[in-house]
Amino acid sequence: MKLDFLKIKALTIILSLLIVFACGKNNQSRGTGWSINSKKGGFQYNIEFEDQETGPGLVFIEGGTYTKGRVKDDVLHDWNNSPNRQHVMSFYIDETEVTNIMYLEYLDWLKAVFPQDQKDYKQLYTGALPDTLVWRNQLGYVEELTTNYLRHPAYAEYPVVGVNWLQAVQFLEWRTDRVNELILERESFVQKDVRFTSDVENGQVDPSSTFNTQTYLKRPETTYGGKIDSIAGKRGKKNDSINVYAGIDKGILLPSYRLPTESEWEYAALALVGDREYNAYRGKKKYPWSGEYTRSEQRRTEGDQLANFKLGKGDYGGIAGWSDDGADITIQVKSYPPNDFGVYDMAGNVSEWVADVYRPIIDDEASDFNYFRGNVYLKNVIGEDGKAQIISPDQLVYDTLPNGKVLIKRLPGELQKQEIDEEETFLRQNFTESDNRNYRDGDVESTRLFGTAGNEEVTENQRPESTKMYDAPTHPKVEIDEEGNIVRSKDKSGARTSLITDEVRVYKGGSWKDRAYWLDPAQRRYLPQYIATDNIGFRGAMSRLGSKSRSKKTARHKRKS
Repeated sequence: MKLDFLKIKALTIILSLLIVFACGKNNQSRGTGWSINSKKGGFQYNIEFEDQETGPGLVFIEGGTYTKGRVKDDVLHDWNNSPNRQHVMSFYIDETEVTNIMYLEYLDWLKAVFPQDQKDYKQLYTGALPDTLVWRNQLGYVEELTTNYLRHPAYAEYPVVGVNWLQAVQFLEWRTDRVNELILERESFVQKDVRFTSDVENGQVDPSSTFNTQTYLKRPETTYGGKIDSIAGKRGKKNDSINVYAGIDKGILLPSYRLPTESEWEYAALALVGDREYNAYRGKKKYPWSGEYTRSEQRRTEGDQLANFKLGKGDYGGIAGWSDDGADITIQVKSYPPNDFGVYDMAGNVSEWVADVYRPIIDDEASDFNYFRGNVYLKNVIGEDGKAQIISPDQLVYDTLPNGKVLIKRLPGELQKQEIDEEETFLRQNFTESDNRNYRDGDVESTRLFGTAGNEEVTENQRPESTKMYDAPTHPKVEIDEEGNIVRSKDKSGARTSLITDEVRVYKGGSWKDRAYWLDPAQRRYLPQYIATDNIGFRGAMSRLGSKSRSKKTARHKRKS
């Protein structure tokens, strides 16, 4: 009897599940009761979406709370990294730094798509080139690195250097488009290998046929230079003449690759998840690994260095042999063990650019959630036809940086952007202007001009807005006069008291040139965004959409019923 009862109970459960699943196929709206995704028409939506795909090269980082800033040694005794409690949303970050071979793929694409025999396009390629002369040393012989480090196969998996902040941002924008372009091919929204043959007539990619993610999402019919209809993939019925686009509602395309924020980078580097005990962290971490020392305590690798850094004066790797750190300059990625998140080289090898504009103090009173300073809000330029405007190949706009390097602002095929205005800010409480880099940056009493009769007499756009708080030099300028001569100018004032402007960006982590003190993930330094060095690289990040965790949480000590 007992056995029959159990059988009946099991059958009842199975039938209940079948009914639930059968009802689920109807996809009825809980709001209206209407069918979703009905073959007869009506509201269409991807209700089968499960989880965000992990993009190439990325590692998932589950967000949480942590103490941002110095928690150990404070050698400099400044306010630069005062500890404050912050919460970081879940995100993804590159497993390693961007390597030379990854960056060379970008350069190769630019050179292939934008012919170098055309003057306008030549500047586009040269503007993306890393500055290989960063390796030169006036009292040291490293000249071979200027010609070999970027391109020689011996350095293929070494972190790319000589890339300034602006170039890093543009590389990650390009990377976003290439990854999403491949996803569209994989999901049959466009023909296979279309990234090589977007010009149907000539069988090759041309400047007017490049793919851009934001353009595809906003105006898909203009993608690939308006050729999307002829290269659409085979989806649905054979006689279906309606093109199906992978909009945001499909959940197929990935969010943008970007630089991590300072908070994200520091959180990923600390990897406190490895020191968690119940609902607290065990102690305070000084390095991305556990322990107080830079050498391994594990039996198999005992005594080995855990990072690539400068051990002391004239000591960049140690005594030759088993106990040195294995590198004179940078080293191949993944040469050292990863941290508890599975991320490599978050201490040593190269320092890394992050997204933030530098300020000495973190304003945790204004924000303790996903902290970031550097928001500049833009919107699409809308034409007379009411549609978002696209940049055409004959509308290229270049920007001459203070050091004379020329960078293109936007690639052809991208959406035209402009600053937001009163249309977006009127009676809004959470933001009031487009450029928020100086938001709550000190107060009136702490400005250097407080108590003076009036502001300095400066011409419009000559000094940055931050000059009221920080008396930094005006950025150098490189201009061409009416006769075509190059004119270089710089601020020669000896009275400046700071280097902080709206154009300086934070970089984190110690490098092969730094002492162990800088291996602490909390330490932070800054440099103008147009400057490149031989010890600063970068890695990408991506926002997490949807759930905070990728697995369902269960109680560790669940009571038994």
